[in-house]
Formats: sequence, structure tokens, C-alpha cells
Amino acid sequence: MTVLDSPVPRFHLAMPVDDLAAARRFYGEVLGLEQGRSSDTWVDWNLHGHQFVTHLAPERAQRIHNPVDGHDVPVPHFGLILTVPAFRQLADRLRAADGNSLEFKAFADDSQVFAA
Repeated sequence: MTVLDSPVPRFHLAMPVDDLAAARRFYGEVLGLEQGRSSDTWVDWNLHGHQFVTHLAPERAQRIHNPVDGHDVPVPHFGLILTVPAFRQLADRLRAADGNSLEFKAFADDSQVFAA
């Protein structure tokens, strides 16, 4: 079964970026996402079977931050919940890259993903 045949719904998420060339480098080269359709103002990315789109928005509103679990978390942000080994592998790749609001998690106990 391919991702396209999956019974699990896929999401579409559009995020503003200040610089499309920098977004192409980060999401394509650093994160290794496959690029899909694009134009002069947006790029589609395959984010583990989900459609993630970076839209050029150089005049977007000032960034907002909210406290979450003792951290100042930028809004908007998004992320993936990975297995612990996949998380460690990705963390190693991202240590030298910064400036992007991404959240990647790993749960040793998957029942904690939606725990109250």
C-alpha cells in the first residue's frame, strides 16, 4: 500500500515564509522533502505523505510566541511525531540549521500522544 492508498486522511498545511529560495534550501536540502508543484510565490512539499506548502509572505505579521511546557513557542508552527530513532536521526541533521519554527517529537510510549 502506498501513501496515496492509505485509509488515513492526509493533511494540507500552508505556512508563510519570508524567502522562497531559503525555504527551498531548508525543506528540500536540509530536511530532504520531495518538492511538488510550485510557482513564483509558493512550493508544495511531500511531508511524509502530507501536502505542506510554503507561501511567500514577506510582509507577514510580527511573530507571536506562547509559553508551552516552559518554552517560548513561536506561532504558527507545525511538526511531526516520529519514532525515537527517526527523531534522533533528524535531530542530528538539524543541529547546524536554524531559523525555522518546526517541532518534531518522539514518544517512547505512543499512548501518551493524546494523553490529558
